[in-house]
Amino acid sequence: MLGWIYEILMMFPAFGYRKVYEVLKDIIDTTKKQIRRIMFQYKLRAIFGKIRTTISEAEHRKYPYLLRGKKIEYPNQVWATDITYIKIGGQTVYLCAILDLYSRKVLSWRLSINMETSFCVSALEEALAKYGTPAIFNSDQGSQFTSREFIDILENKGIRISMDGKGRALDNVFVERFWRSVKYEDIKYRHYLTMDDLRKGLGRYIADYNSFRPHQSLDYKTPDDFYYKPFSAALSEEKIAA
Repeated sequence: MLGWIYEILMMFPAFGYRKVYEVLKDIIDTTKKQIRRIMFQYKLRAIFGKIRTTISEAEHRKYPYLLRGKKIEYPNQVWATDITYIKIGGQTVYLCAILDLYSRKVLSWRLSINMETSFCVSALEEALAKYGTPAIFNSDQGSQFTSREFIDILENKGIRISMDGKGRALDNVFVERFWRSVKYEDIKYRHYLTMDDLRKGLGRYIADYNSFRPHQSLDYKTPDDFYYKPFSAALSEEKIAA
C-alpha cells in the first residue's frame, strides 16, 4: 500500500490522507485510518505551493454547486471540465478537458503553453459542436471558467452552470480521476519532450480511453459504450414505433 501512496503523492503532492483515500478506494481495499497511519508512520505530508491551475478573479461571477446529491442517469445530463499541468522538456503546459459525467467520455481537450481563457473556450466550442448541449455544466471557480467569454457561451445555450465550492477539489472528482489515469497510464511512461509529441500522444491515449479502456465504475464497459448506448436504444424504439 505504501507504494500506491507514494505514486499518488508524486502526482498530487498537495493531497492529504483524505484525498489519497478518495483516489485509492476504487483501486485497493483500504480505509482512511490505514492511509492516515501509513502517512504518519513514514512522515508523508501534503506539500503546498505547487503550480496553481485554478486562479479566481474577484470581478468574475460565481455560481452555486448543483451536483450535490444529484443522480446522473443519462448522457449529456452533466458535463464537467478542469485544467491540469504537465511538464515536458523543462516546460510547463496546460491541459483542459471536458467530460460527460454519466459515461466518463472525454468529449474534447486542448493544450496550451499559458493559462489564457482561449484554449478552454475552444474545447467547449468543439464539445458543443460535436455532442450537443448538456443540461448542466460543472467547473471550478478558475478565471477561465468564470470569464465572460466562457459564461456567455453556456448562458446563450440555456445550460445551467454549476461551480465547485472553493477549495473542494473532490466536487469535480471524475475529472480528477481522469487526470490520474492520463498521467499514470501515459505521460509517466512516454517522457514527451515536445508539444507536438505530447499532442499526438494524448490524442492516441484519449481515443483508446474512450473506445477501448474498460472502467470498473462502468461495469467494465468503455465510455463510448455508455455514452452511445442510450441514444442507440432510443433510435431503435423510434423505428419500432414507426
